[in-house]
Amino acid sequence: MPYQQPKRGWIELICGGMFAGKSEELLRRIRRAEIARQPVQVFKPAIDDRYGVDVIASHNGVRREAFIVREPREVLEFLRPETRVVAIDEAQFFDPAIADVCSELADHGLRVIVAGLDLDFRGEPFGPVPHLLAQAERVDKLNAICQVCGAPACRTQRLINGQPANYDDPVVLIGADEVYEARCRHCHQVPGKKQRMEKSTDDSSEKTPQ
Repeated sequence: MPYQQPKRGWIELICGGMFAGKSEELLRRIRRAEIARQPVQVFKPAIDDRYGVDVIASHNGVRREAFIVREPREVLEFLRPETRVVAIDEAQFFDPAIADVCSELADHGLRVIVAGLDLDFRGEPFGPVPHLLAQAERVDKLNAICQVCGAPACRTQRLINGQPANYDDPVVLIGADEVYEARCRHCHQVPGKKQRMEKSTDDSSEKTPQ
């Protein structure tokens, strides 16, 4: 296979809420790998076009060209024989197969650096990132700063017309600071979540044999 390498590989996951510096940390590790003269390829999902269709960028303006992929196995198709480091941004927007692709790359000796949101706007596990978290050799969870109280923020608050998005709103809605804020657990608001959880509990109780 063209991406086989003689050295052992591994997966590094950078996760957390929005504005926590995930892409910035991903770009920092890419720069260090390039300083060490390790060939790097960078990938991002086609759905994320906030900063241009073929770049990844941090919120502080640092940018880097990236390959656009629509489904995870395209990462393997675009991989160059000389590549030693694979970087993947916004992993939460891929389907679950991205976890298998990352494992396959690591099994064949590549260093795989992945960044993504671990929780969606509801505060629930987001897409394939929990699977990557379980498989990764190294996990770094970054916090932002709560824009309400200033505490460490691990959640992402979606705002629609200035109001917290409802639990039943779509999970994927690409945006930046005008529609999202960093929030701590106690300032994070999801109208309708409590009712949905109570209904789910009631439904489960009804199905339990007496």
